[in-house]
Amino acid sequence: MVRSVQILGTGQLVTLSRRLRTAGGPRLRQNTARRIRRAAEPLHRDLQQAIRTQPLVSEGRKPGKRGGRSPTTRPFRAMLARGVRISVRSGASPGARVWMDWTRLEPKANGVPQQIDEGRLRHPVFDNRKRWATQWARPAGWWTRTVRDGTPRMRAEIERVLGDVRRDLE
Repeated sequence: MVRSVQILGTGQLVTLSRRLRTAGGPRLRQNTARRIRRAAEPLHRDLQQAIRTQPLVSEGRKPGKRGGRSPTTRPFRAMLARGVRISVRSGASPGARVWMDWTRLEPKANGVPQQIDEGRLRHPVFDNRKRWATQWARPAGWWTRTVRDGTPRMRAEIERVLGDVRRDLE
């Protein structure tokens, strides 16, 4: 799983960043950073929606076993969706980055987004390390598929923003 998608340090962004520092002033820099963030927001929303709706199918309960439905209303997927973040830089290596913030996940869920992306999630049943369950993510690749589909749109929007700013500076 790709941990983050970044559009950084391209030649256009670096030269534009230098020109912004000299000619544009703080207002133009803030405006550019805001527009670059807006370009990354659709990919951010798509990733959050992908993990919220990712089907996880289990083997099911064996005949004669006790238990029932989980009493929760999917707080697990909401926690994973909260971990997807955006950051924008306008300094030496300007650009946008959409990434998974591991500090926003519960400590025991550290490798879970990667496992779900690979298509197989193995975990203890209600924290009982003697009983394990396997769940399958079908289709696999919630992160890689979404990033592959959303990156061209994000890149095109950032190029459009750069063209607008370049015209303003000329």
